[in-house]
Amino acid sequence: MATPQDSPIGWIADHIRRYEESGGADGHWWRGVPTCLLTTTGRKSGAPRRTALIYGRDGGRVVIVASMGGSDREPLWLKNLAARPRAHVVVGAESFEATARVAEGQERAALWEQMVSIFPRYADYQTRTDRQFAVVVLTPDAGSGPSAAQPAGS
Repeated sequence: MATPQDSPIGWIADHIRRYEESGGADGHWWRGVPTCLLTTTGRKSGAPRRTALIYGRDGGRVVIVASMGGSDREPLWLKNLAARPRAHVVVGAESFEATARVAEGQERAALWEQMVSIFPRYADYQTRTDRQFAVVVLTPDAGSGPSAAQPAGS
């Protein structure tokens, strides 16, 4: 894989750098919540794009929220996944390829509640926009991915 272009937002790029340089030891936990690194393929450029996101787990799957801090706009990583649902994910020291999909219906409702329990500010962010945040499920390729036995952020 080509070297990914990190988020253009300075503090996120710094977070990614620390995460990468430490093998997840510095960066997996951010302000008391677990974070992962997500690399998508740019829908226009075809280049790898990387960002850091708060995550939860649903069995062996990783769950992320497309909140963008309550913006009316969807994050670019979500648009990239809509065009190309394959992604590279780093959770702590583990790294794997995954397929992304947006949760719907009852599954979305349950995962949304789980993610709000991990990061309560998501509920506040949701009040800032009429856009319903996508809850994205990242399913690791067979035989890879984070241990399903570990709780979020372990």
